[in-house]
Amino acid sequence: MEKKDLLYEGKAKILYLTEDQDMLVQVFKDDLTAFNGTKKGRFQGKGGICNALSTFFFEYLENYHVPTHFQKSLSENEMLVRRLEMIPVEVVVRNIATATLAKTYNLEEGKVLPYPIIEFFLKDDRLGDPMINEHHAYALGHATPEEMRMITRVASKVNAILKAFLDRRGLLLVDFKLEFGKSGKDILIGDEITPDTCRIWDKKTNKKMDKDRFRYDMGGVDKVYKELLDRVLNQ
Repeated sequence: MEKKDLLYEGKAKILYLTEDQDMLVQVFKDDLTAFNGTKKGRFQGKGGICNALSTFFFEYLENYHVPTHFQKSLSENEMLVRRLEMIPVEVVVRNIATATLAKTYNLEEGKVLPYPIIEFFLKDDRLGDPMINEHHAYALGHATPEEMRMITRVASKVNAILKAFLDRRGLLLVDFKLEFGKSGKDILIGDEITPDTCRIWDKKTNKKMDKDRFRYDMGGVDKVYKELLDRVLNQ
C-alpha cells in the first residue's frame, strides 16, 4: 500500500493517506516524549521496536476476537491500519498502584489492586488531558452510553488477555492506555500498544520495562525496550 499525503503527525507516530480512503499508513518515529510533550528524546530503532510490539499485540488480541485497526505490517516501522473516527477519550486500566494513582490516593508504590481500576481522560494536550467520567463523554458529545459500555468491556477484556500473556513471560502489566475509534458502527482499538503506552515491570525484580525509564531519568530506556521485545516474541 503506497503512502500518499501526510494526514497527521503526532509525538510518536505519523499517519499517511493511501489510495484506499479507508486505510492509512501508520509510521512509528524514533522519538520519545513525556509530560504532554514537554520532555523530548529519541533513540535509533525505537520506531521499529514499537511497530513490532504493536503488530504482535494487535494480532494476538484479534485472535481473541478483540477488534483493532491493525491490518498488516508494511516495513520495519510502518503498519497499515484502518482509518477511524477517533474518540477523544484515553482509557487507562490500572492493576498496580504507581505514579499518579499512588500519589493521589496515598497508596503504597507497587501495591497490587484487588480489582482493576478503569479511568477516562479527555485527550487534549492544551487542557492537560483532564480526567473525566463516562457522563462527561456523553455530555460533551464524544461517545454514547452504549459506546462507553462497549469501550469499558473491551478494555477489561484486553487487560485480562495481556496480563495473562505477560505473566507467562515473567512480566507484570502495571497499567496501560488504550484509544478507540469508530469505523462505521463498529468500535475498534486504535493507536498503539507499546512500552510508550503501557507500564510493564519484571515480575521478580520490579525493574521498569517501559517509558518511565525516560520519563524519570532512570536510564537504559533503549535496552529495556529491546529486552521487552525479545521477551514478548521469543519466550
